[in-house]
Amino acid sequence: MTATTATTTVTAMTGLRNSSQTMSLVAFTSVATITLLLCVMTGPDRDDLDEFYTGYGSLSPLRNGLAIAGDYISAASVLGAGGVIALYGYDGVVLALSTALSLMLLMFLLAEPLRNAGRFTMGDALARRMPGRSVRIVACAVTIIALLPLMLVQLAGAGQLLAFILGFSSDFLQTGCIIGLGALMISYAAIGGMKGTALIQILKIVMLLGSGAVIAVLLLNRFHWDLGSFFDTAAERSGAGPAFLRSGLEFAGGPSPRLDMISSELTVVIGGACLPHITMRMYTASSARQVRRSMSWAVSSVALFVAIVTVVGFGATALLGRAAIARADPQGNTAYLLGSRAVFGAGMSTTETLLFTTVTTAVFLTLLASVAGMILACANSLAHDVFATRVQDMPVRREMSLARYSALAVGVPAILLATLVQHRGLQPLVTLSFCLGASAIAPALVYSLFWRRYTRTGLLSTLIGGTLAVLLLMPGTNLVSGSPAAAFPNADFNWFPFTTTGLVTIPLGFACGWLGTVASGRREEEEQRRRYDAMEGWILAGAVRRDSGGTPEEPPHDRRKSPA
Repeated sequence: MTATTATTTVTAMTGLRNSSQTMSLVAFTSVATITLLLCVMTGPDRDDLDEFYTGYGSLSPLRNGLAIAGDYISAASVLGAGGVIALYGYDGVVLALSTALSLMLLMFLLAEPLRNAGRFTMGDALARRMPGRSVRIVACAVTIIALLPLMLVQLAGAGQLLAFILGFSSDFLQTGCIIGLGALMISYAAIGGMKGTALIQILKIVMLLGSGAVIAVLLLNRFHWDLGSFFDTAAERSGAGPAFLRSGLEFAGGPSPRLDMISSELTVVIGGACLPHITMRMYTASSARQVRRSMSWAVSSVALFVAIVTVVGFGATALLGRAAIARADPQGNTAYLLGSRAVFGAGMSTTETLLFTTVTTAVFLTLLASVAGMILACANSLAHDVFATRVQDMPVRREMSLARYSALAVGVPAILLATLVQHRGLQPLVTLSFCLGASAIAPALVYSLFWRRYTRTGLLSTLIGGTLAVLLLMPGTNLVSGSPAAAFPNADFNWFPFTTTGLVTIPLGFACGWLGTVASGRREEEEQRRRYDAMEGWILAGAVRRDSGGTPEEPPHDRRKSPA
């Protein structure tokens, strides 16, 4: 494909025909209507906390696994990973594989203990051993701080995508799209609860994988299924030559490329699957066996996604060239859509237009579903961990009302902030969420579930210390300033030599937990050891102790109220 043809294809992508725009508008409207109807039909029909927070664990392993994969694969994963692959080749593939590895780490290390220890929120799992409002309040604060940046990215992306596809150029109309879609996402969380949002995630992942698989097949068929020719063409059109297929291209401009790459991969692997909107799906499984099977389906779905986004990313570079992709978006966030569009050539038939509309609708639904899941996780934590624990026996109806109002309280500020940052580079926000997951949440979960001596002081030190370390170091990275693609390209306060903070803040998060525990004193450590020994069987294996008459005791998290 010549440079002129590539430019024509990109121009065609950014200026779709009226028929394509009409079809996209009909598809987007239909998806929004159907998904909202699903939430209304499957949402709780009575005042029942278990139904709202977990859907009674009624989803089969297959459906629950698809819902987990749907929550895990956000729009940032689809557009961001596709962009990194299209611009940097091999390094992008490693990043995409890291997402699958992160979910495998959750499956083998944390999934079952989390399901056994928790009930509704991350605060439940952490307060299992260390009851107290301080633990729950800090857990809620970290949940919101970790997920809010991702919500802003998805909301801004949803508005930009809708405006991009429909041809809106006015900032006012783009802002209107963000506000309207944000209101829809709040409705998903408040009306549908866990089961309603799960069905949206299932629909999203099926559409995303199905449409992506068709595009990947068409791309490979374009090169006659010759993988050597496919990758060689991508390397040639990248302008980097063989370096495109080797490690190091993405971080080549930094002072420590190898360490920067290690830091980024470590952050994704440790932090990706520990974010609260992912871990809350563990509580929807009805048994340890169910959570294992669910995670198997989730990992398989994410692995298929990695294969698809790799083919589409390389295909975009092979057909259009790296320069054309960078011109459309310096960070490559449109590469997935450009690659899907380029496979059809300069003109599209009605069938091809319908298929491309399916791809854009799948990305649109990914944006909607991702934010709905994050709003639900934040609202559940705010209602259950902060407000419900203030009253000894809060009525169920009141707590459910609080959860719905909390969705509004979280969603409205997120919408307003998204309208303010929509024209900034948003990659620092995505990185910030992953760094918080890796540096604060992951150490807290690992220590709480597996370390006998871990104390309340150690837990609070982990959450607060890890969070503050990330918030202090992140502004100094080159994602925020000091480079043309940074959030503030005209400023330069880049003093931290890495793209992510993980190489420093992950060990620091674990160290804060250890120091806090040591500082608690031997007496508190021994008390926590005894407490852990009493519940170790339940946390690690779901074992239920029996009373003197041989009758199984009711598991702690099946009672009406979790320990405060």
